[in-house]
Amino acid sequence: MTEEAGQTRRILAIDIGGTHCRFAHFKLDAAGGLRLMAVSRVRTAAVDSQDALLTALGQATVGLPPERADALVFAVPGAVVDRRVRFANIDWDLDLDALDAALGAGRVFCLNDFTAQALGCRTEATAETVELRPGELHSDLVQAVIGAGTGCGMAALVPLSDGGFLPLASESGQTAATFYDPVEQAFAQYLGRLTGEPYVRVDTVLSGSGLSRLHCFLTGEDLEPAAVSARLTEHSRTAALFARFYGRAVRDYALTVVAAGGVFLSGGVAAKNPLLVRHPEFTREFLESPTYGELLARIPVRLISHDHTGLFGAARYAANHLTPLA
Repeated sequence: MTEEAGQTRRILAIDIGGTHCRFAHFKLDAAGGLRLMAVSRVRTAAVDSQDALLTALGQATVGLPPERADALVFAVPGAVVDRRVRFANIDWDLDLDALDAALGAGRVFCLNDFTAQALGCRTEATAETVELRPGELHSDLVQAVIGAGTGCGMAALVPLSDGGFLPLASESGQTAATFYDPVEQAFAQYLGRLTGEPYVRVDTVLSGSGLSRLHCFLTGEDLEPAAVSARLTEHSRTAALFARFYGRAVRDYALTVVAAGGVFLSGGVAAKNPLLVRHPEFTREFLESPTYGELLARIPVRLISHDHTGLFGAARYAANHLTPLA
C-alpha cells in the first residue's frame, strides 16, 4: 500500500526526561511496521510547564506538525494512574484533560517512560545490545528493564498465554535504597543530610547526581557528573561503590519480578559509563543471594546501545491503541 492510498499513519512520540525532552516522528505502515523519520530534543530545564512543552512540540523540527499527527504519545517520568501525572524529578505536572483539549481527544496517549522502555525492548531498538552477563534471552519468561539516568526507572515485560506480553510499570526508583557496611551507611547519612528526605531513595543513589554525590562523599571533590565520569577507572572507589549499588538494584528488581528471561539495562549513566556495569563489583553484587544465586547466574544481562528505545516503545504503544484502518 502507498501513502497516497491512506495506509500510512504518522505518530509523534514525546519522551519527557529529566535532562532532555525528545520529539520523534514515526511512520506506521499498514503491516504495523514503524519507521523513525526524525528526532529533535530540547533541554528539560527550558520546558518549565505543560504550555512550554506544547510550544516546544510545535517548534520541533521533525517534519510533522502536531495537528497533522494521527496520534501523539507522551512517555513520562511518573506513575500514570489518573488524569493528572505527577513527575518524579520535574517540578510541573501533566494534565491529560488539558492535553486532550489542546491536541484533540482520541489522539493523545500517555504512558510511563519505563513502560515505553520495556515496549521498546520488543522493537528494532534492541536488535543489537552489549552482553554484560552471558545467556540466551527468553521472551516467553519475564524480562526486566532497568536504567539509571536523571533518576532510576524499572519496568517488566510479562509473557501472556496468547504469545503476547504485558508491560508493567514500576516506581521502584522511589523505594528505599539499602546500605550495609559502615562506609555505605555513612554515605546514606550523608545523602540524608543533603536531601532532608525521610529515607534515601534508589533514585537518589542511581542517577547522574548520585554519581556526583558519591564522588564528593569519597573524595571531597564537588564535580558535575560528566567530570566525575572522566575520572572513573576500574580502580577508583567511586566506580567500585557505584557499580555495587547498581548491581544490587538490578538484582533486587530481577528477583522481585523473577526476570528469568533476561535483564536489559538502559539510561544515560551506563551508556556513558559502561565501566560501571562491567565492573567486577556490579557482577559480584548482582549474583549475591543466600537463596537464588544459581538463578541469578543464569539470567542474561544486556546493555541497550540504541539511543531511542523509549521513543520506539512509545510509538509502539500508540500504534497498538490506534483504531485500525478500514
